[in-house]
Amino acid sequence: MSELASEPLSPSIEAVEHGISHRDSLELLRHQADILELQSSGARLPTVLTAVTTALEQLIPTSRCSILLFDGTTRTLTHGAAPSLPPTYSAAIDGMAIGEYAGSCGSAAYLAAPVVAVDIATDRRWHGFRDLALAHGLRSCWSSPILGGDHTVLGTFAVYYDEPHRPTRQETQLVARFRHLAAVAIEHALLFGALIDSEERFRRAFEDNAVGMALLDLHGRFHKVNTALCAMVNRDESSLLGLDVRAITHPDDVAAGSAALHRLTTGRTGNIQLEKRYLRPDGTSVAVMMTASVVRGEDGAPRHLCTNVLDVTERNAAEAERRARNAAEADRLAAVRTSQAKSQFLAAMSHELRTPLSAIVGFAELLQTLDLSAERRSAAARHITGAAHHILSFVDDVLDLATIEAGAIALAPATLPVAPLLREAAEVVELLAADRRVRLEVDVSDDVTVCADRRRLRQILLNLLSNAIKYNRRDGTVRLLARRHGDRTTIEVRDTGAGIPADRLARLFTPFDRLGADDTPGTGLGLAVSRQLAEVMGGELLVRGAHDGGTVAEVRLPSHG
Repeated sequence: MSELASEPLSPSIEAVEHGISHRDSLELLRHQADILELQSSGARLPTVLTAVTTALEQLIPTSRCSILLFDGTTRTLTHGAAPSLPPTYSAAIDGMAIGEYAGSCGSAAYLAAPVVAVDIATDRRWHGFRDLALAHGLRSCWSSPILGGDHTVLGTFAVYYDEPHRPTRQETQLVARFRHLAAVAIEHALLFGALIDSEERFRRAFEDNAVGMALLDLHGRFHKVNTALCAMVNRDESSLLGLDVRAITHPDDVAAGSAALHRLTTGRTGNIQLEKRYLRPDGTSVAVMMTASVVRGEDGAPRHLCTNVLDVTERNAAEAERRARNAAEADRLAAVRTSQAKSQFLAAMSHELRTPLSAIVGFAELLQTLDLSAERRSAAARHITGAAHHILSFVDDVLDLATIEAGAIALAPATLPVAPLLREAAEVVELLAADRRVRLEVDVSDDVTVCADRRRLRQILLNLLSNAIKYNRRDGTVRLLARRHGDRTTIEVRDTGAGIPADRLARLFTPFDRLGADDTPGTGLGLAVSRQLAEVMGGELLVRGAHDGGTVAEVRLPSHG
């Protein structure tokens, strides 16, 4: 009959000393020291477990011992050590499943408790393994679970005899001590096995990675590099190790790279990413995107810098090609627009010249062929004069545009008081305003100044004022304001007209584009010329809708020269 041991098999030191003879105690200490020394020397687990079982067999001469290891995933027992058991027997039970009736070892692992089979021939737990054991001369087996620090089953420690046998107290105490040594050895192997496995996974991930990788010390020297990085910079590992990363960095990129690494090592940022160039031995360079982060030790202090390096040469070339294609397409569209603009310009110029020229020719013929009254002759002369002035104004605007675009316009900038300029411009358009019943208001203090060419600023103001009057409503108002903001002076021309729709504001400065107001006198060049004049004087001209209706034109220029 089999039985579970009725007393604990993990005695205290006092119980061991009480149950083991003095001679065996000395032998036990010697074996224990030998096993611990073997383990500390880095011996593999099978070697240590074989030493454990061999030592116990020397202390219990009639026994044959074995250690099986427990696999929690498959819930099976695999061979650990069995120096005196028949190899065919050990091979047959290798990989056995645990269970309540799986011999002494399978049952002990299943129950997490010792199992003693005094006689294998009659023990019901050995039903499935009895013939195997008896065929190899094994008659008794006593097995104890090997428990880890968290009381999980690590394996089993079995003692076999060639005849029916019940363990003595001394044997129980000896097995307890050697089972403890086996537990230490197994847990040690599991811990270092996990570390070795983790290190191997990191090594493979590092070495086999298609992306360049490197570990740097905190001064930027290469501590470890992978194959991909060596291939990227066309250098072997030995030439990189210990080398400062700045030594292979393009001189133009060293400062930015050093600053980024300094931010990383001083804790000002958790990681960095920057594009730089690495130099190859032949003098060529490779564009890379480098990311880096800090590797910290157990105490939290920085130990290394881990960097990933991606070759972006092809990506940059593709991006450059894309930009070149876009630039070529932009140039093509610009050429098309220029051609269209030239055609529109010629058509508009033809219209602007033909209309007044037709009036001049027509009225000149009337004067030559008809006997007109003095009043009609005077009217015809006025039409001729007006058409001539229109042509002159148009030619002046065209010449101004051409001169500005050619960069040949002559300016005489000076610091000028704004108030007299605004009042003078208002006086010039006073008759036009009166004819259209538009009230003019000037709001400017005498201390406001502007740096500009006097004649060109007057030209801008007259253009803006005439537009504000022509496109205003009857009994409307045009206000001229000037304010200084820091080193800039803003001159505003506000009208109370119908305003300009938001979708048409972008077309305001297109030459000859009248925005559909063809029934109002003008050439369509005034705003275009005024804007360019403002820009060549170091300022800008903006037009926007007023919040209460109407339009606001702003000229922004430096306050002083």
